[in-house]
Amino acid sequence: MDLGVICDGISRDLSHALDVMDEFGLTHAELQFVGEKEVGDHSPREVAEIDRLLRDRGKPVSCLSRHVFAGVTVANRPGDALHRAHMEALKRVIDMAHVLGAPLVRIMTPRKEQILWGAHGAEVWNVARGAWEACLPLIAPACEMARDAGVTLVVETGNGTMVNSNHTARRLIDDLGAQDVLKVLWDPANNCWCHERAWPDGYEEVRGGYLGHVHIKDVQVDTPRAHLEVRPMGQGQLADQFAPIAQALRADGYSGVISFESVYHPGNGDFEAGFRQCIGPFKDIFA
Repeated sequence: MDLGVICDGISRDLSHALDVMDEFGLTHAELQFVGEKEVGDHSPREVAEIDRLLRDRGKPVSCLSRHVFAGVTVANRPGDALHRAHMEALKRVIDMAHVLGAPLVRIMTPRKEQILWGAHGAEVWNVARGAWEACLPLIAPACEMARDAGVTLVVETGNGTMVNSNHTARRLIDDLGAQDVLKVLWDPANNCWCHERAWPDGYEEVRGGYLGHVHIKDVQVDTPRAHLEVRPMGQGQLADQFAPIAQALRADGYSGVISFESVYHPGNGDFEAGFRQCIGPFKDIFA
């Protein structure tokens, strides 16, 4: 397994982030924000400069991670103004991926409706009827675009998105018939919010060719109080689950990248300090 980091979690100054990656022996760069721009918003000249820097430093790109479809709701429709804007942004990110040689492009899903399926009365009184079905045609054109472009999409399991668990991610892929072009970007910490236990439950959902990429951080969630705390690596509710996940990934021959997501700070807003505190335990488990 190859290890990397979402670079802007260290710094939006890509050169500095790469220096820190070298310091800790991380090989793969995941790009989300570079400078003041999100991937997909850089000019051709800026993309060429990013490509030159990465190649000079010997850092392949694991994934380009724009927040495609974030903020869309199931009230939106394919081809409306907001959906078109996201599709146009996705096209720009795919073009950037071709220049950088990035094999994966991240997408998100529309904002979450809480109860999608039910039985014994819930299907009448509690289910957001039609919400899941409305989500599918919003994502389907992205899969077609990716097929035509020869890239693979990864859908992230998010906190407040329709896909917020490995179960819903796998169902999305199956319902779209898109296993050839759409994989799961598993963020087990995000899945804590919907109480999907990462090991073994979440892992079992993505066996059989569904897993495309992994984000790692540690958290403590309190869903009833609507409170989320990012914790140092190994000090949150995933502490006892990271090791068996790593062992299973090795045993199953996972050949993708595991990106550390540096979103912890020690109380002073210094995310690089948080990265330095957490990267040792991360490498101990996943290297």
